[in-house]
Amino acid sequence: MRIAVIGTGFGGLAATIELKKRGHDDIVVFEKAGDVGGVWRENTYPGAACDVPSSLYSFSFEPNPHWPHKFSRQPAILDYIHRVVDKYDVRRHIRFHTEVASARWDDEAKTWQLDLSTGETETVDLFVPAVGQLSRPSIPDIRGADTFRGEAFHSAEWNHDLSLEGKRVAVIGTGASAIQFVPEIQKEAGQVHLFQRSAPYIVPRKDFERADPAHPVGQLLDRAKIWTQAEWLTTTFHVKPLGAIMRAWSKRHMKAQTAAKPGLFEKVWPDYPFGCKRILFADDYLPALAQPNVDVVTDDITEITPTGITTADGQHREADVIIWGTGFKATDFLAPMTIAGTQSRDLHTHWKDGAHAYHGMTVPGFPNLLIMYGPNTNTGGGSIIYFLETQARYLGRYADHIAEAGPLEVRVEVEEAYDARIQDRLADSVWSKCTSWYREKNGRITTNWPSISAHYRRSASYRKADYASA
Repeated sequence: MRIAVIGTGFGGLAATIELKKRGHDDIVVFEKAGDVGGVWRENTYPGAACDVPSSLYSFSFEPNPHWPHKFSRQPAILDYIHRVVDKYDVRRHIRFHTEVASARWDDEAKTWQLDLSTGETETVDLFVPAVGQLSRPSIPDIRGADTFRGEAFHSAEWNHDLSLEGKRVAVIGTGASAIQFVPEIQKEAGQVHLFQRSAPYIVPRKDFERADPAHPVGQLLDRAKIWTQAEWLTTTFHVKPLGAIMRAWSKRHMKAQTAAKPGLFEKVWPDYPFGCKRILFADDYLPALAQPNVDVVTDDITEITPTGITTADGQHREADVIIWGTGFKATDFLAPMTIAGTQSRDLHTHWKDGAHAYHGMTVPGFPNLLIMYGPNTNTGGGSIIYFLETQARYLGRYADHIAEAGPLEVRVEVEEAYDARIQDRLADSVWSKCTSWYREKNGRITTNWPSISAHYRRSASYRKADYASA
């Protein structure tokens, strides 16, 4: 059985390694870039690091006793990915500089036909996109953006050739990337104008360097402790009294860190429920905002001019550089790839009101297709790798079932009932209380799982009865 996996981030690696463990070796992994790593290859901005402790943000089957920090930086994570690729013999399966432009199911041959960026067509039996939710930078459509005469780039496409020394830098966005790079660029920029649409909740990070390799038993206990803490954090999103406790903890931290600059706390304190947007861990972000060369702007941007940015209060701020810290197109699942299933049905048309899939992985009418990190499999708190390992195990069972019974697709009634349960739980969840990248414009939440990760693992157990021959 020929299998195609797209992507060499944690999702693609989890899928490929699990398939190989189960004896499936006829695997091709398509990677659009010239190196492995996914988001950890692409995001190289100053200060880039994981906001989940490394002992949990790593594969359970491949612990790393040599993490240099509690929250490891991008180079260390990318190095870990390289070592996993080589240790588990994944590299020989990878075709670099090759993108899948489109995929279509052949109803007669019962195979997937993949059109590649090289002009070739690849025929496979099982198709596994593992491109993730955070792979395509999002830049808002702001009037006049194309007229700006300075340098402008997204944080995921950092311009390392450009020096910010003494420059007037406008940063648009205050999400998970911005809170890491703003403290770094503040040290060299002449002036930083930070344009904030919505403030994040920030809690202490308490990072530290690791001098010696972790003992295997200690590392296992540390992973268990952090996993329990992550489950607790997620639980606070769904239990209001617990959320109130966490909100108070965040407030104490943020007040203490903004005390040096009168009026700053009022600008950076969120006005929505705790957990509605991703909780951010930082000890250096707010102190950076308190520096005299940083200006936090909360008025809406009305226009970008050739020389800077104008806000709703009529003020114009001059800028030499604009950095977009505006996140990713998380709800545009599998875009820009086009995927056609049985009877040529288009997947993106099928998802026109918001993406949905059984356990976030399989879709009726699209046989032998399994999506890694698909709809409603994101974690509001904790490590996505736990979810990816759960999905990889499910994929292994699915691949075995296909090898045994032939092409399979999830039953319509099974997927629809599952989606109804998920959306019913999400409809009045904390994530419905504000605008965020978790939600579609119509309000449907297509990214997040509505509970703790342990519940997802229990839910996503493979049942042959859920599938029918295609």
